[in-house]
Amino acid sequence: MIFIVFRKHILSIIILSFLLLFNACQLRDPTKTHGINFLENREKQLILNETNKNDIVKILGQPHVQSVVSPNTWVYFERMTTKGGLHKLGNEVLLVNNILELEFDKYGILTEKNFYNKEDMKKIKFNTAETTNDITKESFISGILQSLREKMYGKNKF
Repeated sequence: MIFIVFRKHILSIIILSFLLLFNACQLRDPTKTHGINFLENREKQLILNETNKNDIVKILGQPHVQSVVSPNTWVYFERMTTKGGLHKLGNEVLLVNNILELEFDKYGILTEKNFYNKEDMKKIKFNTAETTNDITKESFISGILQSLREKMYGKNKF
């Protein structure tokens, strides 16, 4: 008799155990964030010629970067990455890359704001010229020692 009752309820017991086991599992991808979350939404709260530095600190917090040339230029970042799928071999994939640049007048009132997203940054042209660094060049003696080391370990076979 007990065997018959147990057999009727075996399916419900299995389903209930799977529900309890996988209750904490999530199907969302793991993301890593750096900077201020939802920077684009917070940027919309800033009003030109009305918002001052104190208001911005309340909304966004302290700036990530202040300009060296002008201390009245503040920069905020938002960056979000996740793990790629099989086609990316598990490397990190950039989801969000936003930058907000704020400029103030001498009284601390917001005069200009520039918002750059991932698509805007693809349009930026970078200089491809390379500079030489005389400090890290190998000296004559280190070149000789490097060639002796290669001969010792058999990298250059004659």
